[in-house]
Amino acid sequence: MSPKKFTVLVIPEGSHHVRRFAFKRCWLVATVVFGVVFLAGVGLLGWDYCRINLDRGELGRLRVENRTQQGDLRRLTANLEGLRQDLMVLSQNDAKVRVMAKLGKPKIDGLAGVGGPPEEDPANEFSALQHQVDEIMQAIDLRRASQEEISGILNDERSLLGAKPKGWPTRGWKTSGFGMRKSPFTGRPKMHEGLDIAARTGTSVSATADGIVSQAETAPGYGKLVVIDHGYGFKTFYGHNSKIHVKVGQRVKRGDRIASVGSTGSSTGSHVHYEVRRNNVPLNPKKYL
Repeated sequence: MSPKKFTVLVIPEGSHHVRRFAFKRCWLVATVVFGVVFLAGVGLLGWDYCRINLDRGELGRLRVENRTQQGDLRRLTANLEGLRQDLMVLSQNDAKVRVMAKLGKPKIDGLAGVGGPPEEDPANEFSALQHQVDEIMQAIDLRRASQEEISGILNDERSLLGAKPKGWPTRGWKTSGFGMRKSPFTGRPKMHEGLDIAARTGTSVSATADGIVSQAETAPGYGKLVVIDHGYGFKTFYGHNSKIHVKVGQRVKRGDRIASVGSTGSSTGSHVHYEVRRNNVPLNPKKYL
């Protein structure tokens, strides 16, 4: 059987008086329970206080980080907008170059405007920023492809200009033009497929366009002949030379000395017989002087 009361004796040191305290069992149980509850409550309050302090510090750190990220995001958005404007200017310049070069438009033009500033919602803000990045990357790819196309075409145009005969092959005066004439040897009508330019023997003969020497030898009727292949179907012939200064396979530039004026082959005097052909069809050299 459990006791209903508990007695506590307190004996002070050096004293003969004994103090007696009697407690009912229910009071003792209530005191113990209250103590346990109190200690548990104090512990919980302490833990919650520590947790709140930790959360407050973390929240402050996150707020600072968020403000920093928002600032970085705004600066990045501004930089992307500036880059987009630069790309728009580049696109306009690209279009002008295409007009001047008589080129068509690019097949795909992916550079589009971004409508309005980013929204306050972070998800929308990042979505708008990613949209800008995607557009700019697409625009960069387009401009790169366009520039490569323009560069290739302009290089071809430059090569064509270099290959197209231009100017006189020597200093002198025209003695016979392109077309039908009386042969100086038979007196009969005969097609003259070039231009005769009279000059003193030994006068320098120059290439009228860039190309590669395809023939440098004595040929029937032409005497000492130089033929230059300029590409794009163009060839030029220089006949009746007294000397040849180039070799087959040699690359020459417009204005390079290739021969000296003479009167070799079927010739009545010192001159250069100059022909321009394209796809082996004789053309009037007068159009290329």
